Amino acid sequence: MKRSTANIISEHGPFPGVANVHGLTYDGKQVWFAAGDKLIALDPESGKTGRTIDIPAHAGTAFDGEHLFQIAEDRIHKIDPATGRILAWIPAPGGGGDSGLAWAEGSLWVGQYQGRKIHQVDPDTGAVLRTIESNRFVTGVTWVDGELWHATLENDMSELRHVDANTGEVIESLEMPAGARVSGLESDGGDRFFCGGGNKGTVRTVRRPRRI
Repeated sequence: MKRSTANIISEHGPFPGVANVHGLTYDGKQVWFAAGDKLIALDPESGKTGRTIDIPAHAGTAFDGEHLFQIAEDRIHKIDPATGRILAWIPAPGGGGDSGLAWAEGSLWVGQYQGRKIHQVDPDTGAVLRTIESNRFVTGVTWVDGELWHATLENDMSELRHVDANTGEVIESLEMPAGARVSGLESDGGDRFFCGGGNKGTVRTVRRPRRI
């Protein structure tokens, strides 16, 4: 396993009225982050917040190119980002112990925090298609260029891990500085990871390692 120190290139927040940043996702222009009772849009370049959607937002957030998905306790809501309306819901596989959320390969990928698992879930039925085990608490989850990454939090230390999507074996680890907790995790599809800062109420941007 390759280990290195995470390169934090920017940090935004804390934001007014936001005690915690939970899950987050990227729609190609803005980051949406979950703040407990609402989703908030953030310009990752300027750090300015924009629209809010008043909706339960307790953990992971995802975007499939058209709809937002948001964990709300023991459910995953499918949301129209234009109106903020909940269009459908499925049960969350962890029954309320869920953390990160990502969209890839036509499926939702759901972190189970204390269960130390990542589940591939059918977005229409909520059926669990497969489960990947981890040896750390799982927070955020994301895919980029066919790579599965997840964030961990253990003993107030976080890291970003590239893992084998079949075995869960850790291929690469980016270690965050002490106290820099990672709640949500999302890729911009390029060389940046967006990281929720948990009870720090921040959003950090971490450089994704270059591929040679």
